[in-house]
Amino acid sequence: MSVEKDAKPAARSVRARRCPVCGKPAEAATRPFCSPRCRQVDLGRWLTGAYVVPGEDGEAAPDDFGA
Repeated sequence: MSVEKDAKPAARSVRARRCPVCGKPAEAATRPFCSPRCRQVDLGRWLTGAYVVPGEDGEAAPDDFGA
């Protein structure tokens, strides 16, 4: 079994994640956002319908409460 003297562990690509709202580097406490403000802006966008999950029009959700 031979081991190369200059062998280095595989380097992973480490890039700072960016805030999806403003593009600043994300903070660990509010990840994936940079601040509580950007977290609230994103929530507001979901609640007002600015963001939607794609799907077919008229697609019914499964009935979780039916028997």
